[in-house]
Amino acid sequence: MWDLINAPQTLIFGVAIMLMLMLGILEVFSLLFGGISDWVDGMLPDSLTEAAHPELGLDAVDAGVFIRFLSWLYVGKIPLLMLMVVFLAIFGLLGYLLQSILFGTLGFYLNGLLAAVAVWFASLPVVRVVAGGLYKIMPKDETTAIEEKSLIGRVGVVVLGEARPGSPAQVRVRDGFGQQHYVMAEPDGEAVLKQGEAVLLVSMQGNIFKAIVNPSGSLVD
Repeated sequence: MWDLINAPQTLIFGVAIMLMLMLGILEVFSLLFGGISDWVDGMLPDSLTEAAHPELGLDAVDAGVFIRFLSWLYVGKIPLLMLMVVFLAIFGLLGYLLQSILFGTLGFYLNGLLAAVAVWFASLPVVRVVAGGLYKIMPKDETTAIEEKSLIGRVGVVVLGEARPGSPAQVRVRDGFGQQHYVMAEPDGEAVLKQGEAVLLVSMQGNIFKAIVNPSGSLVD
């Protein structure tokens, strides 16, 4: 066991476990006293924290590759600090497992960089499964839970990409409770909705909203 831990080829996995423990302690403090996890989430730019649509899969066609990837990992639906703890734990443990199996069967450790790349890819689906389980059991505020269709008639802002017919962009919109939502919207017509532009959600087809340029300055995001 100590040979495995002390081997230079497993150093990166040991670092991952140490970081996991440190972030785990921060997450415990966040759960007890609040504020820390929200502060970490607030450090992310809008294009990251607002890309939280775990109902989209990697094969979805109504979002960019990066958006689909973040959505697939439940980014924005569970605290980022918690997601980092999950990833580091899985990455570190799978790394040790891989190197242990290789040494036990073939008598050598895989190069640390190659092992890290292989384990990174192997970790992603496991992280998604664990994150999905955490999302299902985490408490949610039912008083502010709304159906997406109730966002029709509200004004939002295009925050990522340009919306064109058949090519939606991401829009930030607030519901009647003041909670922010991030939806995909495309123009209701031939117009192009540019990033940063205020738009009015006028209808919904499937999971995609139809939007027009905000026709009135009195309607605010």
